[in-house]
Amino acid sequence: MGVPDTKFLKDHDLPAISCTGVKVEKRAARTPDGKEVPGLYNAWIWLDNPTQYNSYTTEMVKAVILAFRAASNARDVSSVVFTGVGDKAFCTGGNTKEYAEYYAGHPQEYRQYMRLFNDMVSAILACDKPVICRVNGMRIGGGQEIGMACDFSVAQDLARFGQAGPKHGSAPIGGATDFLPVIAGAERAMAACVLCEPFSAHEAYHMGILTDIVPALKVDGRFVANPLVETQRVYDEFGRLAFGKPKTGAALAAGKEMMKKGSVDLSMLDQVVEALCAKILLTFPDCTTKTLEELRKPKLEAWNRNKEDARAWLALNMMTEARAGFVAFNEGSKDDREVDFVKLRQKLAAGEGWVGTLHDAIQPKAKKA
Repeated sequence: MGVPDTKFLKDHDLPAISCTGVKVEKRAARTPDGKEVPGLYNAWIWLDNPTQYNSYTTEMVKAVILAFRAASNARDVSSVVFTGVGDKAFCTGGNTKEYAEYYAGHPQEYRQYMRLFNDMVSAILACDKPVICRVNGMRIGGGQEIGMACDFSVAQDLARFGQAGPKHGSAPIGGATDFLPVIAGAERAMAACVLCEPFSAHEAYHMGILTDIVPALKVDGRFVANPLVETQRVYDEFGRLAFGKPKTGAALAAGKEMMKKGSVDLSMLDQVVEALCAKILLTFPDCTTKTLEELRKPKLEAWNRNKEDARAWLALNMMTEARAGFVAFNEGSKDDREVDFVKLRQKLAAGEGWVGTLHDAIQPKAKKA
């Protein structure tokens, strides 16, 4: 049986959505020695909303779903690279402006949105090609969740990671509570999801969340490791391992000065991502896909078991804590975007309900009054 005429190959793609917030490109696949391979490509899917830290809007979520579907189907694609535009953020999660101004207080609408979000995560987990998250900057909240759905993650070491749910009116049940225990263990997952304290790329690598990290700060023509964190296995003043922990005092001041002298250069990040794609190129494609399917099972089992319950809870939560949290984040000042948690707990303990004035009383502006 001969090679089929490509004119008669069936088209299994869904219609694409044009969205200014997402762009897709095919880059020529390369062998490990850097030579381009005719007719083979890596698909790069970019979140393109840098002014809002690549947070995803409803239309962007639709476009990402279809981009992954197309890349998965593409016969000439070897690997998929999922990344963001710029050097500030890969993705900081859902677009809080849209959440606050449209979805807050409208659980039925948010339930429909969460169907799309769930489909986006599932599209990543179902991709027939290896998916590499190129972490070009912050990977926070929902951005961390879609990043952990990927098979590999390579980060520039100025990037920060973490969850935001309980600090901003949500729960990290769009993947974090499913994926983090599998990847990093129950205790690390508990600390990350409940406390919502961001952590460095070095610490993320130490936790097992990243495949590799590379420096991005260039000072006097050479790359240097993130000067704001401890990158050695040393212990802090409490006797805890300080690998990847923020520096303090004079060391932090010196690190900030070094940051001012340097500039961010993501060329090394691109080299490492391309090298990973090149290694994948030199594998049997079907054997690789089957290996991906097997290794994804722990993530998928947790995700498929919980995603519909999570969708329902998140929708209803838009009437209470999510409404308050997203409005506070959207309307608060840069340095004051959280509700008054103490007042909230006091009012709930006293039996006050959400139907009354509780929402307004805990907003950032109310704290100043």
